[in-house]
Amino acid sequence: MKMVAPWTRFYSNSCCLCCHVRTGTILLGVWYLIINAVVLLILLSALADPDQYHFSSSELGGDFEFMDDANMCIAIAISLLMILICAMATYGAYKQRAAWIIPFFCYQIFDFALNTLVAVTVLVYPNSIQEYIRQLPPNFPYRDDIMSVNPTCLVLIILLFISIILTFKGYLISCVWNCYRYINGRNSSDVLVYVTSNDTTVLLPPYDDAAVNSTAKEPPPPYMSA
Repeated sequence: MKMVAPWTRFYSNSCCLCCHVRTGTILLGVWYLIINAVVLLILLSALADPDQYHFSSSELGGDFEFMDDANMCIAIAISLLMILICAMATYGAYKQRAAWIIPFFCYQIFDFALNTLVAVTVLVYPNSIQEYIRQLPPNFPYRDDIMSVNPTCLVLIILLFISIILTFKGYLISCVWNCYRYINGRNSSDVLVYVTSNDTTVLLPPYDDAAVNSTAKEPPPPYMSA
């Protein structure tokens, strides 16, 4: 009877578009890597030319600077860290090294927690949405149209949108977690332990090696002359 490893019982090897979780994790890591690389390029261009992120009082009703140099440097450092984390996840999934995927998985959990906190804040303080919209610049696109929407309907729409995002993010977290468990289970040896007494244990070889060795038969004993 062929034994089934414990880690194969509680997770799936397939994800969206019927591809393997390892392939899905590689694609997800590359996608996040591209996004953070684009963000890094935008931040570097803003740091090289700060005037393009400085708006006059006629545009925003007051002298407003998008980001100062200190915040810009912090954002660049975060972008570099994200690029490193995404590259580690992509490399770990490709080379089947489970430990390299853990930082990216932790980032996903942190991002999911932040989005959940936003949803709870909107649910507990629904009036905060209207206050936030009022603080937007007068020339913000669709500002007046959003202000004209019923506050209850606006809260429901935002909660529905956040719920869809949380569901999608939760699915991506499950894909990365399944990839981690798949690689971790594949790399670990399937060893059985049989206890013979209180002080003695016998370690049996992996199932595949035992099955191969069991097929080989010992040669018959040599013939004896009469």
